[in-house]
Amino acid sequence: MALGAIILTGGAGSRMSTDKAALSWAGRRAVDRVAALAQAVGSQVVLTVGLQNYGLPLVRDGVPFGGPVGGVLSGVPILIEAGCDRVLVLAVDAPTIRASDIEALLCHDGAGATFEGLHLPMVVDIGRLPAEALADWPLARLLDRAGVARLACSPDAQPRLRGANTPDEQEVLLAELVAWEAAQKGGAG
Repeated sequence: MALGAIILTGGAGSRMSTDKAALSWAGRRAVDRVAALAQAVGSQVVLTVGLQNYGLPLVRDGVPFGGPVGGVLSGVPILIEAGCDRVLVLAVDAPTIRASDIEALLCHDGAGATFEGLHLPMVVDIGRLPAEALADWPLARLLDRAGVARLACSPDAQPRLRGANTPDEQEVLLAELVAWEAAQKGGAG
């Protein structure tokens, strides 16, 4: 199955008091880190859905600030045109997710998967998305109607998967990211 990715960038960022996609995370914008993750796990097409152009393929959100379901529904037709039949949906405010954190979602057989207690990230077969879905639906309704499984999540990965909605959350995740990247470089040399 061909995988495409949607990075949701359309939030107002009010709790962060800035554009979360453009925030620097150890020298790279959040949106670039999330796009690199999507490519690393095999996404053939990576789209941003929102209002701002970050230099990546952009789909304008059909309902500005309307929520994640609107973003998914805006991006899916482009992925279908590109030949994708599965979609990985990622939030731009979770730029420290590792490929290993979402491996279980990508390998799950069935309609798709997300983690217990979280709606994003998620993987879903595009054909399982309900035709009657509306942009203002809660994400939980879309996931339930699509038959998406809820998988157990590693407690270690939960903060990365939740992402950063406040400066305090960013500070904690950024410190972890810097330490992890330093350890990766130290192990590679």
